[in-house]
Amino acid sequence: MNEADVLDIGRQAIFTLVMTILPVMGVALVVGLLISLFQALTQIQEMTLTFAPKLVAVFLTVALALPYMLSNLIELAQSLVARIPQLS
Repeated sequence: MNEADVLDIGRQAIFTLVMTILPVMGVALVVGLLISLFQALTQIQEMTLTFAPKLVAVFLTVALALPYMLSNLIELAQSLVARIPQLS
């Protein structure tokens, strides 16, 4: 295993991480922006108003995207296990 292999594995792992977490972060971003816009328009400054909807939205997104997220992680693990014979 040389430096190029290590960099390739790192790149693949980071790409998989980003693609796995992207749906959750996107939903949290959109919900946060909508709640902030609502608070700015109505001048309601309640902290629980920002926290509770984001928590529910992220939980539902994780529940719905879990098969996609697991398939990404399983694919990464399988590709890493397939590289083991080439390490020697």
